[in-house]
Parts: sequence; structure tokens; C-alpha cells
Amino acid sequence: MLLDLILSTIAFFVAVHYLRRYLDEQGMPKGMTRNLFIFLLATVASTAVSAVVEKLQGNSANPVENAKQLQKLIQP
Repeated sequence: MLLDLILSTIAFFVAVHYLRRYLDEQGMPKGMTRNLFIFLLATVASTAVSAVVEKLQGNSANPVENAKQLQKLIQP
């Protein structure tokens, strides 16, 4: 859980940096709409990174499934 938080935070700021550079090159004027667009796309990228990391770690977002897996580990 901590790993996906760290990686998704890094992904957010990297996405913001590259989106700003790309939109500057395209000549999109700076303003609130552009900032909101960057924020939304960076949030989507961050969420995607978090989901991929969680999938690779094998974590389940379902607490019932987590409890079943924990029970299997505890019982001999």
C-alpha cells in the first residue's frame, strides 16, 4: 500500500511536468481550464499507476477476499 502511494505520487508530478511542457509547445494559453485539464489527466495517470502496482503486488481491494486469504495463511 505504501509503495503504490509513493509511486502514484511520483507519477502525478511527472505527468504534470510533461503535460505542461506539451501544452506549452502546442501553444495552449495558460489559465484555469488548462490547469484543470492538467490536474485531471495527471490524476488519471496517478490512479492508473496505483492500480497497476496494486495488481502486481497481488493486493485485493475486496476486504472479504483479504480476510479469506488471511484465514488460509493462519490455518494449518
